[in-house]
Amino acid sequence: MASTTPGKNNTDRVLEEQRRYIAQREKGYREQALKLYPWVCGRCTREFSGKNLRELTVHHVNHNHDDNPTDGSNWELLCLYCHDEEHSKFEAFVRYGGSSENKHEAATFNPFAGLKEAMDKKK
Repeated sequence: MASTTPGKNNTDRVLEEQRRYIAQREKGYREQALKLYPWVCGRCTREFSGKNLRELTVHHVNHNHDDNPTDGSNWELLCLYCHDEEHSKFEAFVRYGGSSENKHEAATFNPFAGLKEAMDKKK
């Protein structure tokens, strides 16, 4: 039997319970993902540390938040901005359709490519 909290209606209680459930579920797979993967956004390659680690999110590749294999095969770490973009693209796909052939490739940009050669030239 559900406990009754003074001043809260049934909707508030259900929402509070759902928030607790989601937070508990996220805690488990987030901790696992942070142990498995380097703290780098899989799209923009931004690096994270303890100070800004809260901005790194776990994205479910198949968009099913209940599919959490322990090997991390359904997860990728994305920064808040790239994660929002990924979900916007998925919502547009669901709304307007599209080809499943449009796969997003992993980020390959290397901001330090050629840096050593450039520094050697200055010497």
